[in-house]
Amino acid sequence: MVSEALSIINHCQRHMKHKPNTKLRDLLKSNKAKTRKLSELSKTEQNRLAKLNAMLDELRRGENVQNRRLGTWLTEAEYEGFKSDWESQLQIREELNGKPDELKRYEDKLKKAIFNYSRAEGYSTKGKHSTAKKFYNSSESHCEDALEVLQEIVAADASLQMWFDRGLDFGHGSLVDAQLGNLPRVVTSRSVDRQTTDSRLMSKREVKIAAVEWAISALLAVEPIDKEERKGQENAKLREFIQSPFLE
Repeated sequence: MVSEALSIINHCQRHMKHKPNTKLRDLLKSNKAKTRKLSELSKTEQNRLAKLNAMLDELRRGENVQNRRLGTWLTEAEYEGFKSDWESQLQIREELNGKPDELKRYEDKLKKAIFNYSRAEGYSTKGKHSTAKKFYNSSESHCEDALEVLQEIVAADASLQMWFDRGLDFGHGSLVDAQLGNLPRVVTSRSVDRQTTDSRLMSKREVKIAAVEWAISALLAVEPIDKEERKGQENAKLREFIQSPFLE
């Protein structure tokens, strides 16, 4: 249980924004935070750890964990971080809904290429090779048109590259060409040939997993106190003792 916290520290830092402790956050990010043994936790902390681990197991199995339950076992700052992260995800989805018109030109050509290729495959399996060849040729023509449109729109607006599932390199030896399988897919596409989605996108379950993983790591982490800080604390205690009314 405790050792698992070390393996999830990297993953759980990516999306949580509101951290209750900046120094602890930096230690977790750098993998320098030490973890406490279960015996070093109070009974209250042990109970909270058990609840967090139970929620994490459920989420990883694809089960739903209600927000109210999250709010019970996350700290206030951790829960606010979860809500903020999910709000960010909703904003990303809203951005993706506003797909530029230039992309639609490309997608239209690509869809026609895919449609004709599917028809060609169908005729080919039926032994109608001459008809299949016509659709193969039509598909290739649409692929060439799609590549031409792609080069044109990216040359006019380089920021459009963020909408595609792979890097757009049109140079010699590039993996992007007029072959149907080598034409980029838009990240919002449901095509099985899409290589990646928008790297910023997370499901609500993934956001919850990140929140719970962070909470477990923060609960188990030991924040070291450097010598100067410890000396300052000791001096403060000494001043408090000297100024105590019991010494008067």
